[in-house]
Amino acid sequence: MEEIVGMINEIVWSTPLIILCLGTGLYFSIRTRFLQLRHIKEMFRLLFDGKSSESGVSSFQALSMSLAGRVGTGNIAGVATAITFGGPGALFWMWMVAFLGASTAFVEATLAQIYKEKHLGQFRGGPAFYIERGLGVKWFAILFAIVSIISAGILLPGIQSNSVAEGLENAFNLDTRITAVVVALVFGAIIFGGVKRIAKVTEIVVPIMAIGYILLVVVIIGMNFSELPGVISLVFTSAFNQEAGFGAVIGLAIQWGVKRGLYSNEAGQGTAPHIAAAANVSHPVKQGLVQSFSVYIDTLLICSATGFMLLITGKYNVENPVLGTNGATEFLYEGAQNVTAGTGYTQSAMDSVFPGFGSFFVAIALFFFAFTTILAYYYIAETNISYLTRKINSHMFNRVLKVVMILVVMYGCVNEAKLIWNIGDIGVGIMAWCNIIAILLLQKPALAALKDYEKQRKEGKNPVFNPQNIGVMNAPLWDEINTNKEA
Repeated sequence: MEEIVGMINEIVWSTPLIILCLGTGLYFSIRTRFLQLRHIKEMFRLLFDGKSSESGVSSFQALSMSLAGRVGTGNIAGVATAITFGGPGALFWMWMVAFLGASTAFVEATLAQIYKEKHLGQFRGGPAFYIERGLGVKWFAILFAIVSIISAGILLPGIQSNSVAEGLENAFNLDTRITAVVVALVFGAIIFGGVKRIAKVTEIVVPIMAIGYILLVVVIIGMNFSELPGVISLVFTSAFNQEAGFGAVIGLAIQWGVKRGLYSNEAGQGTAPHIAAAANVSHPVKQGLVQSFSVYIDTLLICSATGFMLLITGKYNVENPVLGTNGATEFLYEGAQNVTAGTGYTQSAMDSVFPGFGSFFVAIALFFFAFTTILAYYYIAETNISYLTRKINSHMFNRVLKVVMILVVMYGCVNEAKLIWNIGDIGVGIMAWCNIIAILLLQKPALAALKDYEKQRKEGKNPVFNPQNIGVMNAPLWDEINTNKEA
């Protein structure tokens, strides 16, 4: 089973997808005149713009929900595995994916807002919606919806619950079966409360967990500050094959940096647009900029914090891609002996500075990081079910999804990590292929919306979106929103 999944993973994550991810980010950066730099101040301003309504959530709630999806296992275990298989240079390529991907995140989130709809009283949107309405290719939209339900509802949640179980087992020697039951019960209690409860939970938990984790890592880095210049130098030299010790993994540094970077920040993957569409804003670009900023928070802040901590403390391993005698794994660098790549590295790094407390803190942080990500996955899967069942006013399909995801979360807790990660990577890769192709074909409305927004801001207005002004004739919900405002 592992060999088959591994082969599929290698096909999905072949060189063309790596080039597509980086190339699309660079292309949109140029087309938007590097909005990820030009509009940083505006991004900050928009974080608290807009209020929740009966149909949608506020900008900050949408940011928290999207960060719940972005900030998860990838920020702790994912960074560790990227360094294990790609060397310290993988961290640089994660930064590149984040910087370029911020423009990709803007385009997909803006498109999600432009073509959003209302179903069962709630704003719904995402790639399936904008593929059908924007491109007019219904079979492609249905394909993405099905892939998303399988990925977000079945393939991806297991990674998060598996890391939670591993972290708690390492810290407290807690049986993974007990973790499976506890996580399933809490998860079920929240998702049966609907999107509003999910938004409320993430609005409170995400900022607290992110700030707490970053502060503790900053303390560790500060205690070893003299090592920081050398670590930064190591990241750059390893990324460009200037570090002799890691020359064997230069190609893997790019591959694993992009793979784990995309898994963590989700730019272009097609998951965040579902949440972006739920925001109650006056102009699609507002949520596009907010989602662009969330990529920075995820990778440039939280992933960098984890990476620097691992490299400063030396608690990481780098595997040699060439197997040793008798097929044994050999290491180009081994600083964390008898520790499996993933959560254990981060726990070892924190324990080396705060003995006894590090494992405990990482286990708790990982619980909240991963748990809120599972909530985001549920919302994504539910949105795509909503797309497929728009003409059926029934909650039955959502109830089935809830039960299936609870079982998947429990299964992930007690299964092996390597198989779970490979399965999750396949889900991320397939979604990325579908979504990036779609937004490249459907970029004009997003770019036109950006020009419209910038024009209104220059005129001193609070931008309001009228789809006809940018030549979009297939966004009826915005006509309804504008009509209600006038009334």
